[in-house]
Amino acid sequence: MGCGSCSSGGCSSGLPRGCNNNGSCGSGGCNKLTVFDWLSNIDLPTDASSFNGIEVRFKGSRKEFFNNEGNLSIKVGDVIAVEGNPGHDIGVVSIVGELARLQFKKKYKNQDLESQKKVYRIAKESDIKKWQDSVDLEEKTMHFARKSAEHLGLEMKISDVEYQGDKTKATFYYTANGRVDFRELIKKLSSELRIKIEMKQIGARQEAARLGGIGACGRELCCSSWLTDFRTVNTSAARYQNLSINPQKLAGQCGKLKCCLNFELDSYMEGIKEFPNTKVRLTSKKGKASFFKMDIFKRLMWYVYEDRKSGGIVELSLDRVKEIIAMNKEGNEPDTIELINMVVEEKVDYENVVGQDSINRFDNKRNPKQGNRKNKKRRPKKA
Repeated sequence: MGCGSCSSGGCSSGLPRGCNNNGSCGSGGCNKLTVFDWLSNIDLPTDASSFNGIEVRFKGSRKEFFNNEGNLSIKVGDVIAVEGNPGHDIGVVSIVGELARLQFKKKYKNQDLESQKKVYRIAKESDIKKWQDSVDLEEKTMHFARKSAEHLGLEMKISDVEYQGDKTKATFYYTANGRVDFRELIKKLSSELRIKIEMKQIGARQEAARLGGIGACGRELCCSSWLTDFRTVNTSAARYQNLSINPQKLAGQCGKLKCCLNFELDSYMEGIKEFPNTKVRLTSKKGKASFFKMDIFKRLMWYVYEDRKSGGIVELSLDRVKEIIAMNKEGNEPDTIELINMVVEEKVDYENVVGQDSINRFDNKRNPKQGNRKNKKRRPKKA
């Protein structure tokens, strides 16, 4: 079957149109939150038994573990029928084997596999047909639910609808600022759709993960492609990285601070340990200088003289700053915070290296005495 969540969509034959591997690529297809099984080529010990738990992927970023107590021959990419609430649901297998064991222990630390829902069977053709019919109804149902919520005056935003594989249940995902009394909405949806209705409130980050999109970096959103846990992001992460506190630039599509602010935070926290306290001022005979900014990875710091007559902004290496602070603690003051014997590199001017003229050359007024050279008559040559 085709890639249901791929941006290129599927085709009438059921094969994916994006990667042209017909669903047999090693990454599991073009679906969201694909997993590379790095333990697939490792054989188990002779006395060890295989893990019966499997991870199943559903619409969006939803994944759950199920118990394969019937020891069915299931591999990654198979469409299977699993236990639902009520009835059964249809999903795609994402992890099996030892990698599933590790992920299960990470997600459910104090639970056993027997407490999880069961795997019924590999999906039949009739199961897949009913599943595809339910997926086709999701967009129409979502628009109907939005109009109903607006008619009832409910302050909520219904962002997505997910049908169960057997078309007996529909889950509505919504975001709201506060508590919403949606009992009348459930009655109206139940009477119209004739199925079980479940309302689930999600956060702004979870909404962005389900809907997907392209970030400011030009790539697919991390939350909808590979990021599974949403850690707290504070403005202190931007301060440690010397980023300007601009909400428009630091916020993602969900309206919250970007998750990528935490990706390099550990490297900045480790590198900033070598730098002195920025509140310490450098004292010299030329005057006092206060901290202006720093570059952690280049090990550079910029200081500015408090008395503008003494100078402007000065670039110093980290070793030079530590040297001046050590001298100030001993009561000594250098003549200046700059290095006297600094080697200044000559900068080559490449402005007119290829014969470029000034961009203001047309603004200069032409001298009327020169006239137009083309209109001047050439003097006859002497015989």
